[in-house]
Amino acid sequence: MIRDTLHLITLPLGEWNTNCYLLVAGGESIIIDPAAEEERILAGVEGTAVKTILLTHAHRDHVLALDKVRRATGAPLGIHPSDSAAFEIVGDFEIIDGDVVPLGEGQLIVAHTPGHTPGSVCFRFDRRAIVGDTLFPGGPGHSTTPRALAQLLSTLREKVFAWPDETAFYPGHGAGSTIGAVRPAFETFMTRPRPAHFCGHVEWV
Repeated sequence: MIRDTLHLITLPLGEWNTNCYLLVAGGESIIIDPAAEEERILAGVEGTAVKTILLTHAHRDHVLALDKVRRATGAPLGIHPSDSAAFEIVGDFEIIDGDVVPLGEGQLIVAHTPGHTPGSVCFRFDRRAIVGDTLFPGGPGHSTTPRALAQLLSTLREKVFAWPDETAFYPGHGAGSTIGAVRPAFETFMTRPRPAHFCGHVEWV
């Protein structure tokens, strides 16, 4: 039996019910996407040493409490360099594809999944993954251009849907699912022709 080494807390926050994720292990914690309501975030990690703050991407609804949480915890911020440049958020360190972020006896593995934003990333740990707005049960994250959608679908095919079916994924809004549960709809979607201008809010069916 595989034991999950990291305790995951989900906090839907703010006007857009953006999911902030707290990972806790051995008296330490990591905050992912401090979306809003900093008092709830800080209460969730109270009594732990906050090792770092990480961003799946830098859209406004995922960072509204960032400055206050950084000041309150003194924790360093990790962000992909492409989103740091695109959204003018200066991190304390870069997170890129393949990086490993330790926490307690566990670790998070960074996967760069561009398309929703140029620097979108996912964090894999145990048999789970925090995916931000890269993937939802009903479709890929929002894309602003056909090129961005093509990039997102490519990275989903090559990286995210290469994960084992039992991998549970946790998105930036709403409930998650498993890779295996979504795989059939994704594969069917990928066989269908798409108009050249196709992008935006896309659903598998």
